Order: sequence, then C-alpha cells, then structure tokens
Amino acid sequence: MDFKQIFESYNWEEVKASIYSKTSRDVEHALSASKFTLEDFKALLSPAAEPYIEQMAGKAHALTKKRFGKTIQLYAPMYLSNECNNICTYCGFSLDNKVKRKTLTDKEILQEVEAIKQQGFNHILLVTGEANHTVHVDYFLNAIKLISPHFANISIEFQPLETDEYKVLHEAGVYSVLVYQETYHQEVYKTYHPKGKKSNFNYRLETPDRIGETHMHKIGLGVLLGLEDWRVDSFFCALHLDYLQKTYWQTKYSISFPRMRPAEGIIEPNVIVTDKNLVQVMCAYRLLNEDVELSISTRESEKFRNNVIPLGVTSMSAGSKTNPGGYAVEPESLEQFEISDERSLKEIAELITNAGYEPVYKDWDQNFK
Repeated sequence: MDFKQIFESYNWEEVKASIYSKTSRDVEHALSASKFTLEDFKALLSPAAEPYIEQMAGKAHALTKKRFGKTIQLYAPMYLSNECNNICTYCGFSLDNKVKRKTLTDKEILQEVEAIKQQGFNHILLVTGEANHTVHVDYFLNAIKLISPHFANISIEFQPLETDEYKVLHEAGVYSVLVYQETYHQEVYKTYHPKGKKSNFNYRLETPDRIGETHMHKIGLGVLLGLEDWRVDSFFCALHLDYLQKTYWQTKYSISFPRMRPAEGIIEPNVIVTDKNLVQVMCAYRLLNEDVELSISTRESEKFRNNVIPLGVTSMSAGSKTNPGGYAVEPESLEQFEISDERSLKEIAELITNAGYEPVYKDWDQNFK
C-alpha cells in the first residue's frame, strides 16, 4: 500500500475520538512499553497524558542522549524569493498580499552567503515561495551551484517537485528536503489553500514519496500547529513518518514544530497551541521514535527555546531572517512570518554550551559526499 491508501483508511473524526478517549491507564501502559506503537503515540498525545509530561520529558531526554549524545545542530534559513502563486490564508507570502516581491539575483545570493558565513554557519536551509515562472528547477540549480562551495550541508524547502527534479537537485548537492503537509485534515485543507498548486491535497501528500524514490539523505516533515487540532494532525504526521521509514529505510527523517506566527495578511490560529502542548507533542515524538531528528526554529520564544534543549531537540536555527535578502541585501523586504527569538548564533551557541550541550556547526565534510 502507498501512503495515500493508508491515509484513506483512516477517518479524521474517528482518530480524534480515539485520542480523546485515552485514559491514564493507556498513558501508563505506553510509558512502560519497551517499544512504542502508534496507538501508544495516541495516548501520549491525549489530554490524559498532560499529568505525565514531566515523566515523558525524562524519558525523552534519556532516549535523545542515548541516540544523539548531547549535541545540537545549528543552521540558518536563507530565503531566496518571496514570490508565490498560491493563496494560503496563514502565510505572509500569499499571492493576495499586495506587497513588494523579491527574488535574489546571483550577486545578491553571494552577498547573503557572505553575511551568513561571517556569523559562523555551515548548514543552510534554502527557502522560497512557490512561483514556478520565477523560482523553478533551473533557478534552484544555479543557486545551489553558487552556494554549495560555502557550506557543508544544504537543505531545501521549495514547492513540491517531480521525482526527476528531486533527483537532479540531489545530484547537485542537496542533502535534505523539507515538505510540510500543513494539515492532514483533507476536508478543510482547501479552505486554507483556495488557489494555486498547493491547493492539490493529494499531490502534496505524495511529495515525500517522490523525494524518497531519489534516495535523498533526509526528509523533513511537519504540520503547521494552529490550523487544526494539533493532536490529530500530529498523529497523521507520525503515521506518515512510520510509512516512510519502512518504505525508504535508508533515508533519515526529521520533524519540525512550526506554530503559527504573526505575518502580513494572515488569519489568526484556529487552535491555540500552548507551550505545554508543544512540549507534550515533542516528547511524544521522541518516545515513539528515538531516531527521528527534532527541530525547533526561531518562531519560538527565547524562554521556550532555553528550556526545551534537554527534551529531545537535535537542531535549532539561530539569527534567522525570513525574508529574501534579510541578512544583507534588503533587510526590510516582506517576511514570511515574524521570528520570536532574535538572538545571534553566538548567543544561541553560548546557551547550548551553558546547558551542557555541544553546538555543532558541521557534522560531516563535503569530501565524504
């Protein structure tokens, strides 16, 4: 069965009812299990698990330390373009926002690279809006050619592509691809994506398969926390992760936890996700899967990021700019969303060190690709 078939065998409301019916006995059974299942994951996501978060956090810390040691990978997002053909009600890049659009030129890309390198980064995440007429595969290949000599690791967060296009990007030096379903609630997905290619729920759902077929080193998944019930969305994301790991077992995986943040022209969150909720879902993922990488971005506050380092996090961004040219070229261009933690790479590295962890800037060399 492919994932679409697996996904269609589940019903959103039935999954929701199952999660909310879990009891303290289910949670205790999950916490005592030697191997966690998706049914245990439901229990750990449930309201019944809230009194057990401290116990979950202790187990998450131990599992992460065993698998990853006490290290935190540091990276910087670099936005190449804010042009976009989609209307997404939660995104500052949405087509219906009448704002100045910008796509970086070769010269501007290198200016941004220089500014990011001066901070000390060696891992970079390239991000664009979804505008096929401007930021297409040829543009991506050219940007990667310019950027790759300067960084040990390049990840991308672009529009969903075809398998052969991902293969070309992989061969050009892309290490990992991030693609978020945003929400797995198919019945309301269209209301958040009324126009553009992104409105095709199934095409986006099948994107990780197209990435996996290229033997990409790593695939990143996630949902936009705040669109729909975070417990149910997180279950479906874990279901997707489980399928991918079994199907493309040589690929590594990561989970990100973006919460809705203020941005130009966007809607308010449909569901409020508290700090306690976010800690719960992070710990639940770590207990379910000790191998998956967990990433926290500068969307989150200083206080929150200070406190979650021991809870399963393996990577963090720092000093982030979410607008094209934000580091050097055009600091005032349109942001995708407002960041919350504005501390520099140096400050975040000191935070990690003071917490007894090692900040990692480069975990492998281009010579070993």
